[in-house]
Amino acid sequence: MHDHVEQAGTEMRPYVVEYRPADLSQLDLSFLLERPAGKGGFVTIRDGHLIRPSGERLRLWGVNITEWSPGSVMLPTHADARRYAAALARFGVNCVRLHFLDLPAPRGLIDDTSDTTQSFDREQLDHLDYWVAQLKRHGIYCDLNLVVGRCYKAGDGVRDYAEVGWAKALTYFDPRLIELQQDYARQLLTHYNPYTRTEYRHEPAIVIVELVNENSLVEAWVRGRLHPGDQPSDSPNWRSIPASYAAQLDERYATYIAALPGEQQDRLRALAGIVGERPIPRLRAEELATAPHERFHIEAAFYMELERDYFRTMRTFLRDELGVRSLLIGSSDHAHDLSGYPHLWANAQLNIIDGHVYWQPPESTGPTNTPMVNDPYGSTVVQLARTAVAGKPYTVSEVNHPFPHDYACEGIPTLAAYGRLQDWDGIMWYTFEPKSDPGWSPSLGDAFDLSLDPVKMAQLAAGALMFLRGDVAPARTTVARSYTPEQVRASLLLPNTEQPIFTPGFPGLVALQHQIRISSLNGPAGVPPWTQPAAPFISDTGELQWQLAPDGCGLITVDTPCSQALIGFVGTSKDGVTHLAVNVANTFCAITLSSLDDQPIAHATRLLLTTGGRVENTGQRWDAARRRLLERGGAPTRIEPVRGQLLLRGLDRATAILVQPLDGAGLPRGNAALARAVGDKWQISIGDPATPWYVLTIKREAAMPEESAWRHR
Repeated sequence: MHDHVEQAGTEMRPYVVEYRPADLSQLDLSFLLERPAGKGGFVTIRDGHLIRPSGERLRLWGVNITEWSPGSVMLPTHADARRYAAALARFGVNCVRLHFLDLPAPRGLIDDTSDTTQSFDREQLDHLDYWVAQLKRHGIYCDLNLVVGRCYKAGDGVRDYAEVGWAKALTYFDPRLIELQQDYARQLLTHYNPYTRTEYRHEPAIVIVELVNENSLVEAWVRGRLHPGDQPSDSPNWRSIPASYAAQLDERYATYIAALPGEQQDRLRALAGIVGERPIPRLRAEELATAPHERFHIEAAFYMELERDYFRTMRTFLRDELGVRSLLIGSSDHAHDLSGYPHLWANAQLNIIDGHVYWQPPESTGPTNTPMVNDPYGSTVVQLARTAVAGKPYTVSEVNHPFPHDYACEGIPTLAAYGRLQDWDGIMWYTFEPKSDPGWSPSLGDAFDLSLDPVKMAQLAAGALMFLRGDVAPARTTVARSYTPEQVRASLLLPNTEQPIFTPGFPGLVALQHQIRISSLNGPAGVPPWTQPAAPFISDTGELQWQLAPDGCGLITVDTPCSQALIGFVGTSKDGVTHLAVNVANTFCAITLSSLDDQPIAHATRLLLTTGGRVENTGQRWDAARRRLLERGGAPTRIEPVRGQLLLRGLDRATAILVQPLDGAGLPRGNAALARAVGDKWQISIGDPATPWYVLTIKREAAMPEESAWRHR
């Protein structure tokens, strides 16, 4: 099995993504977007999916906007807002998730000159307003996040404010923190945007409002964070709660127990070894596996109901008091080494179910820098598929193959294809960072920022065609599973060997063949007696295949009329796909071919070809095993060109094919070349000049009248 790409003789070539001259790009996918975003009114839900006012399905192909990589901004200047909104539309992006807005200025919205976090910086608020207006103008919806990275100050009236960090878990039950969340939401969502002439609560281009980010009381309990820790964490993200909040939670739990029938209280006291009227202590994480059945389930229900009640309270506040009409997300299913079902049970109170996942993120404690195509069961596809609930739209608002990773080129085309097979409603890549600071350089300065990644940006465009246009058909069969309330709670005790599905007897690889959904988290037990499928995993539409060679090397093929792809160890592909066969020197790469007009590949006049290999910084250095980065390196970014020949076939009445390599702005890079006719096929040489994308122009004999009227599904 190939654990990493062979490096001997592989030449990396400089290649830089550029946005400033890109308004002359030869590639513009804004035809996939409806302008302005929110045209005709608010997005609603029908039959478990997002629906435009016109009655048509809406799918979201998006990016997160944060501010973590060097030289980046979350809220760009007016000039940069115009530039980046136009650029995102050209790449086919129709949604941005505005994340970490609750950071202090000059990063987020919070006025940092006050001793509270309860007012906005006027200049930053103006930048947000203009940014939203430009995105809306170009057909790009916004997802506003409320509670993400807010750290409190002395004047906020928050107990132990310096110790709570981002206050994860505490946000669910502390009255002062909930009061501050509601005040923040009121200020933001009732704010009048002078550029769109609407308040945010009345703005149909705000498609989603998210309440909290990657935040769960149940997760905090299982992770051992609901009791005071030995010492505060250096990270604000997750901290063990201070003693005062632990005592507050103890009181809430005592009240919860007191409302139970007397005989049940007596049993719980006996199980906990409590004599007299002393309160029953909350279980610590290390006690869960051996705790008495009834005691565990009562406490699990307590945390789940606290989460549910919080979501209901916030929903009532946003809907009834503020009049917010955007769709609501509570939090995401994000921890795939744990069961997500208790958290999903609470989140189901709101409109949309959401998931997050990363393939081997930097903090991963397991294998790193290994190909996902070799591990279909652990893939992002299977991890994310566990979460979708029947009757609810499902979005993936964070996903990526973070840098550095030799196999990152597999991520975007794989998820675009399987997201369509699963009929998900949105995929938002984490993250895209606009560059406005003069100190930025054309290098990959952050694990997650794809804005300067040449391969990922080219693939973002190809993925938009595949996902938004509907080039891949949804699976024909839906496999549903149902859980009792007891099963939902007990799933927290299942061993790690059951990840990511945490449903004994249910084979997660079904997600590579059919749609999978949760039909109920409060119903009868219902796990289909499905046999674990064997490779190759072929979708029930026949369009997608996930193959494993005898040595374990994986290859994914996408074969549809309008988009086709080979992803992984392409040397294992004997026949390619309908219109594309490859003979390249690269061991591992991702090659996509998509129509750029309203015809299938066989009849199209323009095609987008992407050829993705490795991406790195100049001077980047791995350890000997290529598992850990020793030096990140710097500018310029470099790509591994995909070198060799492609064979195009089945192009009806083609008389010539012009192959134009593109530079990092989508402008011509070097001269266009003519493909070589080989019988009724066409041979294309790729790799020189080095580029991850090409536009192919096909000249044809005149089409028959009935063919010119063809439209893809």
